[in-house]
Amino acid sequence: MASARSHDGSGPLRRTGRTIGHALRTPFTGTAKGIRKATHAHGAGESGLGKLIELHAVNGAGDVMVTVALASTVFFSVPTDEARGRVALYLAVTMAPFTLLAPVIGPLLDRLPHGRRAAMAGAMLARAVLALTMSGAVATGGLELYPAALGVLVASKAYGVVRSAVVPRLLPPRFSLVKANSRVTLAGLLATGVAAPIGAGLQTIGAPWPLYGACLIFTGGTVLAFTLPRKVDSAKGERRAQLVEPHSHQPSVRTRPSGTNGKKSRARANGNKEKRLGLRTVGPSVLHGLQANAAHRALSGFLIFFLAFLLRVHPLAGQSAAVSLGIVGVAAGVGNALGTAMGSWLRARGPEVIIASVLGLALGVAVLASVFFSTVMVAALGAVAGFAQALSKLSLDAMIQRDVPEEVRASAFARSETLLQMAWVVGGGIGILLPLNGVLGMSVAAGILTLGAAASVRGLLGAARRGSPHPRVA
Repeated sequence: MASARSHDGSGPLRRTGRTIGHALRTPFTGTAKGIRKATHAHGAGESGLGKLIELHAVNGAGDVMVTVALASTVFFSVPTDEARGRVALYLAVTMAPFTLLAPVIGPLLDRLPHGRRAAMAGAMLARAVLALTMSGAVATGGLELYPAALGVLVASKAYGVVRSAVVPRLLPPRFSLVKANSRVTLAGLLATGVAAPIGAGLQTIGAPWPLYGACLIFTGGTVLAFTLPRKVDSAKGERRAQLVEPHSHQPSVRTRPSGTNGKKSRARANGNKEKRLGLRTVGPSVLHGLQANAAHRALSGFLIFFLAFLLRVHPLAGQSAAVSLGIVGVAAGVGNALGTAMGSWLRARGPEVIIASVLGLALGVAVLASVFFSTVMVAALGAVAGFAQALSKLSLDAMIQRDVPEEVRASAFARSETLLQMAWVVGGGIGILLPLNGVLGMSVAAGILTLGAAASVRGLLGAARRGSPHPRVA
């Protein structure tokens, strides 16, 4: 029998086939193993953070596919004047309803402590279905595109709220919250960088194709969400927070184990007035951090829209409009990635000091860009703005995770995300309406950051000296 196999050559053919198959699989399996090793390093695999990192990478890849499809329809396919009108319409149609829906997201998710994995999977599945729905309307750019885009935005924010709220449950030993958040965010950025050119390539095939790709990615994310550890859904160890206003008029936090009844009646019996949790009641750090981040987010919206239209009409010296947009976009992306990576490196630094420092850095560069307007300074401002926004947002998330009771943490994230989204819209609206003058635009950018610094820096540094009034995560 063995001699027959050797004679007809089937044995060597099988071995050759296995060798070729192994050679073809190795780049993919090797890459997958490398990614898994990176995402699961330093205890992230054991704690479950590695799974969340991978899920967020899938989320970033899907979102950028949708962005590519919408940008090609709303912005690049029409003349500048018409594009300004379309972008303004997009902001109005999607963001106005979002301001009404967003406050509902947090309280709703607070009631689902046992369904966080299902909530994240549901947000993924909803975007998969909506991407498929949008594929039929994206070529025409009709008004039916906007309700679906609103749904994608709401589902994306719902995912982000839950993701931020569960990070403390998956924190590895000796990991700071800033470091954990930066790991998750960096994975999303890297996935975005990989998926963006793929989406652009799919766009050349046809307008709906990036959305087909998004649908496929989000479907995979739906399955991946259920691979997160079960402790994400567990309420074990959670405390229900009840803020009361004692006779001293200093807010304090009263906590009771989950499942305890009669909290309200006991509070009334004690003669204390109940006070609903708000971002103001958890200490000054979160409030001032939110003010600083609102300035960064407003600057981001302003620069995106102002420079997009300015560079279409007045490209950077010696460059085409497409190259000019590419230079600024790459600079902002690199800055964002560096800010996220820096968050992983700054292990023991206080988030308040980080936020104040990067706000001052961004303000200084914006002032220089307004005085010495040039290609280099515009690219530098884009890079620094991306760096500062990324690091500042990681620090704000860490403060919310540190200071806000877990039972209402999703609400806090939802409220903060809503305010930051509105700041981005306000900045974008200013960028759309402002005359296309470079020096004027950079001066407005500096003004936005000046307002943020005036409102927040003193409070942040004071809070850093005093320390957190009631840290909840080690």
